[in-house]
Amino acid sequence: MPDPPDPIAQDEGPGPVPRAVATTAALEAIARLVAERGPVMFVQSAGCCDGSCPMCFDVGEFVVGNHDVLLGTVGGCPVYMDPRQFETWRHVQLIVDVEPGEPEGFSHAAGPGRHFVARSRVLTPQEEAGLGAG
Repeated sequence: MPDPPDPIAQDEGPGPVPRAVATTAALEAIARLVAERGPVMFVQSAGCCDGSCPMCFDVGEFVVGNHDVLLGTVGGCPVYMDPRQFETWRHVQLIVDVEPGEPEGFSHAAGPGRHFVARSRVLTPQEEAGLGAG
């Protein structure tokens, strides 16, 4: 059984719950990446295993389609999801976290020997109603 994720660092405060948040460990990794590379973006694709690992790219390195869904930002970086996967995941909050191991594909690492992972939390009916259709 995997370790539980780090605490979620974003303050959800008043208003709708964000569709994408990040753990403290992920925010630290994102800050390091941005300091080293400049702005980055995340793409949660509908690939293998429903894209359980968000891909991290330099902003503009991945061309976002007209139908891709902008879930929000984590650490100031946009998080997009494939529209087909969004239809399945629309009832959950995406949590960007990190785990040991090298990243798959062309994603940036979350640090030496670490990669980004996606976790999720089912939204309450009240949270989901507050988000509206999109």
